[in-house]
Amino acid sequence: MNSILLRLIVSAAVCLVGTLSLAADDAAHVTPLMQKDLPNYPGKEGLMLSVEYEPGGSSPIHKHEANAFVYVLEGSVVMQVKGQKEVTVSAGETYYESPTDIHLVSRNASNTKPVKFIVVLLKNKGAPAVLPVK
Repeated sequence: MNSILLRLIVSAAVCLVGTLSLAADDAAHVTPLMQKDLPNYPGKEGLMLSVEYEPGGSSPIHKHEANAFVYVLEGSVVMQVKGQKEVTVSAGETYYESPTDIHLVSRNASNTKPVKFIVVLLKNKGAPAVLPVK
């Protein structure tokens, strides 16, 4: 990989992590795992993230403007999008958010154990992964 491309990727990752940390409190840890252009869908990309909430941790209200696919690896997370009921998603279970959903609740269901989950976002290329909602 040439050095210019590598610097661009590292810069994008730093910007991405900065954007994500704005959307999560101190008890949430977001790690980008993979970002890939989707050549069969011009202008779109896939982004895979690892998210971990400390015991009692959560994220503020936000949206993704992406198709978001969630798979819980450890623990349980409480999720709610606007217009829907809260649901608890446990290890081995999945959750989906549409590009128009507003994510009202995303919190660790436990006050004693962390929760860890993977999020795959299918989104517009270069668009932020997370947008705060007031």
